[in-house]
Amino acid sequence: MTKPKLDITNVAEYRKKQGLNQTAFWASLGVTQSGGSRYESGRALPKPVALLLTLRESGKITDKDLSESAAIIKKAKAKKG
Repeated sequence: MTKPKLDITNVAEYRKKQGLNQTAFWASLGVTQSGGSRYESGRALPKPVALLLTLRESGKITDKDLSESAAIIKKAKAKKG
């Protein structure tokens, strides 16, 4: 099955074509389900989220890369706090 082409103006349709629920689609980008829902309902994607989304969907970064980065950030925050 060929992956659908990302249309940043209609992320909901893109997500649905992949058969993913909002939680699964947005989680690796650090976005909650409710945040993803707002973006899918018309709120503009913040530039960092849009960049991560396009990099992930183009295959330049993976969910594993994102997960490892999130762990580093979490560890740094714990150290600081």
